[in-house]
Amino acid sequence: RTTGDPILYVSNPKGINRDVRRRSLDALKSLNEFELKQFGNPETLTRINQYELAFRMQMSVPEAVDLASETKETHELYGTTGAAPSFANNCLLARRMVERGVRFIQLFDYGWDMHGTSAGNDLITAVPNKAKDIDRPLYALISDLKQRGLLDETLVVWSGEFGRTSMNEERNGSKFLGRDHHPHCYTIWMAGGGIKKGFTYGQTDELGYFIAENKASVRDLQSTILHLTGFEARKFKFPYQGLDQRLIGPADEDHLLTDILA
Repeated sequence: RTTGDPILYVSNPKGINRDVRRRSLDALKSLNEFELKQFGNPETLTRINQYELAFRMQMSVPEAVDLASETKETHELYGTTGAAPSFANNCLLARRMVERGVRFIQLFDYGWDMHGTSAGNDLITAVPNKAKDIDRPLYALISDLKQRGLLDETLVVWSGEFGRTSMNEERNGSKFLGRDHHPHCYTIWMAGGGIKKGFTYGQTDELGYFIAENKASVRDLQSTILHLTGFEARKFKFPYQGLDQRLIGPADEDHLLTDILA
């Protein structure tokens, strides 16, 4: 959250300090362990572990999200915005989470839905503003991870969920410049974590409408990301609607994009 506790209830209630909280949990743990020994209910063990996880979060989260502890030079590198929420703040927070062993971090950046229905949603106005918001912190994040020796073990993926048409949409007769949703092709970039450096894969036709060379599907991307993070994509599965599902589809299909691997 951007105001108050970054995670709900991460702070102790008023009048309760950390030592009191620890003693209270120890007493509660003893009671739960007594019940576990007596009845053997696995849900009791789950409850004990949940309380301990919550306490560890109360211990670690406030320090982890405290951007004020960073140097002036680091804040200047990212272009952070103090207490005001921003993508720059989130990028710096992501680096701090990587340092602390968080295995999956997802950053959202809103405002790319530029259909050109008003001056504020016009490509000429909106794209430069959005580029200004993200270019500096993204550069800072990759540079910061690299100089700390973390980039080689961190896979950075920058992507949306679909592309945009290459021609003006003119939604409802609008003359502002905007583009419609386009599922046939779009561009992402990846860095670190086993990806080739300075390498471009795939190409569209001259209009940017269809893929003309080295088509890569979402399943190809899923397979490659799983591979880079230590999973066997054809074996990785999850139960859904009574079946074992795979992010890459049938197990006999191999979608790994070997050409983009370092």
